[in-house]
Amino acid sequence: MALRRIRRRRKASITSLIDVIFLLLLFFMLSSTFSKFSEVEIATAPAGQGMADDSPVHILTLTETGLVLDDQPIRLDGLPARLERLRTAAGSLSVSVDATGETTTQQLVDVLMVLHQVGELDILVMEPA
Repeated sequence: MALRRIRRRRKASITSLIDVIFLLLLFFMLSSTFSKFSEVEIATAPAGQGMADDSPVHILTLTETGLVLDDQPIRLDGLPARLERLRTAAGSLSVSVDATGETTTQQLVDVLMVLHQVGELDILVMEPA
């Protein structure tokens, strides 16, 4: 009667697997590109200060369907030209931006970037109620 030799299985070493994972992690971290996000400068006014009383304030409302400037619907790409026409009529230009509850932060940032391109514009962003 031949006795069978019982082989004991060795435990698998995961050290080399961990090394490969770290090398892959390092590779993907170094080879990926990071996007540069645009920034919007927002300056806050001290308490008690507001806009000048002599300049008319145009109300720009952000809704879920688009933009409304002084109760007239307007497209985002047509906003700078419309504001320039209002500037020639009034001299100084002040815009109050009001976002409804359904608008996203990205929509607000897009509008602020367009308003920033107009230049010499007093912008007041209304706090949501």
